[in-house]
Amino acid sequence: MKVTIGQINTTNGDIEGNVAKILRAIDKAREDGSDLVVLPELATHGYTSQDWFQDEDIISASTEPIESIVPHTKGITAIIGTIRPNPDEDGRRLFNSAAVIHDGELLGFADKTLLPEYDVFDDPRYFEPSDTRRLFEIEGRKIGVAVCEDFWNDKTFWRGRLYDDDPTDELIEMGADLIVSTNASPYNKGKIKLRCDMVAHRAKSEQIPIVFVNLVGGNDGIIFDGSSLVADEEGDIILQAASFEEFVETVELDVRKPDSRGITGDEIEAIRRALVLGIRDYAHKNGFKKAVLGLSGGIDSALVATLACEALGPENVLCVLMPSEFSSEGSITDSEKLVAELGCESRIEPISGAFNTLIGQLEFDKPEKGGENLAAENMQSRLRGLILMAISNAEGRLVLATGNKSELAVGYCTLYGDTNGGLAVIGDVLKTEAYAIARQINESAGREVIPAAIIVKPPSAELAPNQLDTDSLPPYEVMDPVLKLYFENKLPPSAIIERGHDPELVYFLLNKVESPANEFKRRQLPPTLIISKNAIGVGRRRPVTHKFRRKPS
Repeated sequence: MKVTIGQINTTNGDIEGNVAKILRAIDKAREDGSDLVVLPELATHGYTSQDWFQDEDIISASTEPIESIVPHTKGITAIIGTIRPNPDEDGRRLFNSAAVIHDGELLGFADKTLLPEYDVFDDPRYFEPSDTRRLFEIEGRKIGVAVCEDFWNDKTFWRGRLYDDDPTDELIEMGADLIVSTNASPYNKGKIKLRCDMVAHRAKSEQIPIVFVNLVGGNDGIIFDGSSLVADEEGDIILQAASFEEFVETVELDVRKPDSRGITGDEIEAIRRALVLGIRDYAHKNGFKKAVLGLSGGIDSALVATLACEALGPENVLCVLMPSEFSSEGSITDSEKLVAELGCESRIEPISGAFNTLIGQLEFDKPEKGGENLAAENMQSRLRGLILMAISNAEGRLVLATGNKSELAVGYCTLYGDTNGGLAVIGDVLKTEAYAIARQINESAGREVIPAAIIVKPPSAELAPNQLDTDSLPPYEVMDPVLKLYFENKLPPSAIIERGHDPELVYFLLNKVESPANEFKRRQLPPTLIISKNAIGVGRRRPVTHKFRRKPS
């Protein structure tokens, strides 16, 4: 049996465009002589389309995309992620489903049972869980179809499971000799290898081939990496889709030829590619061709500029240098070196005149050292934000915010200043990870794309004379391990301390993280590209009004 992976990049709500991509994948599969082509979860409508799934016109017309696809499946079988109405009066109005179409006939639907409600997922808000399972007999094979989470509950793979039921196990017990899983599984660090291990484990332990097809592309801050795969009954990966790009290819199930494409093990490279895809899709899917950002001479803005040039083309990226009297000479010279290397457009818009005017008007004192006059310091950041938003307004450019996760976590950022923008590119990237990505970019290029001076200089906001980040914060190499354990591993302070971190440091940082004032700032961030579990972004839900009662014992 020949099987085609139809790893496509969908857009939420672009039903016509999504269906066109589905039809192209079906045509390519037919050209390849394929028996079966598989498309991702909710390929017709996009994932995650959120409350759009509660709109009456979407619900009433939910099966129309599949009905338009059916006539195009002559001579082939297609399994396509979609939605369908719930015929019962009770419960949610829709099922999250996979349509099974064979030779121009809709055979039926496999409806999703396990509905995730954690991190970025909110399926129970929109979908009714299914309580039935069925097999589809095609070309002499009994095919069991599992929609995303229905595949992710293998008791022999996971130490702890979220659900009692395992729909995939039930399909195998019913006699399935091929499992097909349609997925919209977002990227986060370590996820690509995890999926491969999970699929290979189940295929080998159950001695059954598995076709696992995943969505690719960025929708808001959520990035889907694709990395679809096919495993044979020995557990060998015989077709591995490229990550972070569309992929339509075919494999013979009994080919017995391992394929390791996309499994590089280089997580820093995967993060870089995820961010580039996230920028490109967010800009293009929302109608932006050009972007603008403030370039300070520091690592964060240098990294965002480099990623933006790769994503959109240097000719579409504008870097604005906005020096003040507190800016170091390197903030200009290093930025100019970067701009020359990238080949993007730049301009200089000094803020000293406007800053001095406002200082006089408001009768503020100028900062003489960091932290003594935060209102005056923050005014500089807000002036820069004003300039960027004015350029965006005048030229139709997407403003890229450049703050990193370490700073956003502890509130070392200025509301309506460096948090301004339409997309927070590295808002889920720790400061130490930003350095690692910058070094990796230079190593891969074999030259200093990002000048070494930017990478080695001590971090500074440059909002006061001789200011350094370490005047206000611990060194990032000390901070970041604590923040990673708290956010990504969801460890309580006691467990972080047990791992060898200083109690005073832990509570100092976490009280900053959980400060209502800092949560208020984060609530107003632009969409953030997500590359980790439990990220600052759409998946993190904390009240602004709360009290963090924890302190050293």
